[in-house]
Amino acid sequence: MTDVTGVPDVLHTLFHSEQGGHEQIVLCQDRATGLKAVIALHNTALGPALGGTRFYPYATEAEAIADALNLSRGMSYKNAMAGLDHGGGKAVIIGDPEKIKTEELLLAYGRFVASLGGRYVTACDVGTYVADMDVVARTNQWTTGRSPENGGAGDSSVLTAFGVFQGMRASAQHLWGDPTLRGRKVGVAGVGKVGHYLVEHLISDGAEVVVTDVREESVRRITEKFPQVTVAADTDALIRTEGLDVYAPCALGGALSEQTVPFLTAAVVCGAANNQLAHPGIEKDLVERGILYAPDYVVNAGGVIQVADELHGFDFDRCKAKATKIFDTTLEIFARAKADGIPPAAAADRIAEQRMAEARRA
Repeated sequence: MTDVTGVPDVLHTLFHSEQGGHEQIVLCQDRATGLKAVIALHNTALGPALGGTRFYPYATEAEAIADALNLSRGMSYKNAMAGLDHGGGKAVIIGDPEKIKTEELLLAYGRFVASLGGRYVTACDVGTYVADMDVVARTNQWTTGRSPENGGAGDSSVLTAFGVFQGMRASAQHLWGDPTLRGRKVGVAGVGKVGHYLVEHLISDGAEVVVTDVREESVRRITEKFPQVTVAADTDALIRTEGLDVYAPCALGGALSEQTVPFLTAAVVCGAANNQLAHPGIEKDLVERGILYAPDYVVNAGGVIQVADELHGFDFDRCKAKATKIFDTTLEIFARAKADGIPPAAAADRIAEQRMAEARRA
């Protein structure tokens, strides 16, 4: 899965560069509400594109487009590895949601999504919530991540965290021969929507947990509920924590880079954040340092499994059973990586690309 960074010319990126290959990019604007959005459809070979809507104050429009391209590509691979009959898509709304998010803006956004006629199914992401999807659904029938009162499954963070926990268990099985985090020290960077549920799983499993988050209230919510959890000053301090067994990036992407990998003390990286590898090649740096990387889009697929199920009449137990299979999928990737002599990220890409290619030929 190739990352896209710096998009001075979106047309050149789409049609000529190695990072291209997206089927469709839609630029949306509604000046009356202040809406500026990008919808990116990467691959629909397996079915309609499915992916969330990110609401974020990007520094430039080019940065927003780059994020939409990265995230939509990631969703193609995530949905393929999750065994879903969906392709990859993602949308980003440009702006600070705390300042410009309004009901009128979300309704306008819903109309743009609806104009695609079902080629893109949206859901929550960073900066958007269940209540927002309830509003979007009023103008767009292809909306998931809605509240139970409005026919949805509710907060997808629950199963996202559960899936990441299954990935951690698989990593422990592969590395230490036992599928448990009991007695292991796990560092969680970002304890917001997903991270705090992950901490609950880890505590229940007997792990020692260290957390950090830029939001003090998020950290306080954790420490009030679990006084035994310790707090690192920031991510830089967390990754250098002595005796750390597992590092779980659960905030924004790019957590694994030349600036962080050399200082990681953990033997395993397994977290909920999307696009954790800052660029292609970082996975080789992890291998050289003997760090086992559980591919992000594999282990964090619990949320998309949940929202996809809404389209068929949501059943939590059915979704949890599917998310439990992330354990087996992660082990399969580690085995493929060992057999092919490649990093786990490359092994996951090969498996996902094979499924998409087979669907295209069918």
